[in-house]
Amino acid sequence: MFETLLLNFLFLLFPVLIVVIFFENRAYPYNNRLLVFMSAVTMILCIAKPIKLEMGFIYDLRYIPFILVALFGGYRSVFPLYLIMNIYRFYLGGAGTFPSFLFSTAVVLLVPYLSKRFIKLSSKRRILWAVVIAALTMGLYLINLGLITDKLDQQFWILTVYALLTHGAVMSIIMILIEQIITNIKNRDRILQSERLNVVSELAASVSHEIRNPLTVTSGFLQLLNKSNTITPEEKGYVELSLLELNRAEKIVSDYLSFAKPQSDNMVCSNMKAEAEYTKNIIMPYATIHKVDVQFNFNNTLNKCYDKNQIQQCLINLYKNGIEAMREKDGGTLSIDISEKKQNIVISIQDTGIGMTKEEISRLGKPYYSTKEEGTGLGMLMAYSAINKVKGIIEVESEKGKGTTFLITIPT
Repeated sequence: MFETLLLNFLFLLFPVLIVVIFFENRAYPYNNRLLVFMSAVTMILCIAKPIKLEMGFIYDLRYIPFILVALFGGYRSVFPLYLIMNIYRFYLGGAGTFPSFLFSTAVVLLVPYLSKRFIKLSSKRRILWAVVIAALTMGLYLINLGLITDKLDQQFWILTVYALLTHGAVMSIIMILIEQIITNIKNRDRILQSERLNVVSELAASVSHEIRNPLTVTSGFLQLLNKSNTITPEEKGYVELSLLELNRAEKIVSDYLSFAKPQSDNMVCSNMKAEAEYTKNIIMPYATIHKVDVQFNFNNTLNKCYDKNQIQQCLINLYKNGIEAMREKDGGTLSIDISEKKQNIVISIQDTGIGMTKEEISRLGKPYYSTKEEGTGLGMLMAYSAINKVKGIIEVESEKGKGTTFLITIPT
């Protein structure tokens, strides 16, 4: 029995090891079809090599990969597993084939329903709930088995203890490994994003410094030339136009310099209420033009030191992107919620726009990448840079056609 249990456990480790070895360090580690295929193979192997107890009962761990795919992937991902499991079970035949079909149908209808809530839970809660759901699934299966066999003797209760403990322990180990993989991928992405922003900051600082010197010299000579009495009015107009363009170039350089470091003159320590209300008022006319209703809620008492200009520009960029995402849908709702949670300032910006794919989300914040045809990507880059400077993180949830949520967490 113990050897078969270890063999089943090895079957369950198979997809986890494949992801760790071949896919964890890739830009897009999640290949949904491949994960479903590996889970199907694991499930079939578990059915083919069941755990046999000395008293004659047998059970297997088929529902562990089934539940994991249902919780992480929802109905779309788990339905192929449901078909494969029942086709193989009918192929094997036996007295419990039809009850197994009915029970798996009940599981496939109920468990994936919890998927969206499950994914939003913290890592520890996901582990706990996965173990609870696995134990409940096996418990209901054993109740169903007890009703069929009508033999609730000592051997049946031994089977119950073995099955529940095995499912709980194996599910907890597999979930811990999965959560560690997810954590590693998130940490890698944060490090890469931080390094990318540091490179942009250093480049912006050096380029801005080198460009400012000739701009200052040129501007000075043009101002002297503008005061000369020997130039014609037409030439004076040219000089004034050149000075305006130089001032515009100086402003562009200053904007790039904002990527490099916070400006000491702009540093404040507050709960962000002033910046939140200011940016909301700034964006209201733009929202009205595009038929967007803005819902604003502020409930934060935690203070943080930051460059107010950078935070204001970050919020304005995110608000503007949300409004423009609803432009194609002829309006919508932009929800802004600023609150506190466990010594963190949490800023939620949610729109009901066109949404994004997972690939588009993964490329946000990269230089010169934009989901808009006329966009340059510098707005999102500036937003990520500003949040990175206050040690915060930006998480994005989006569904194509339904909208996007930017969740900013800033530690205090």
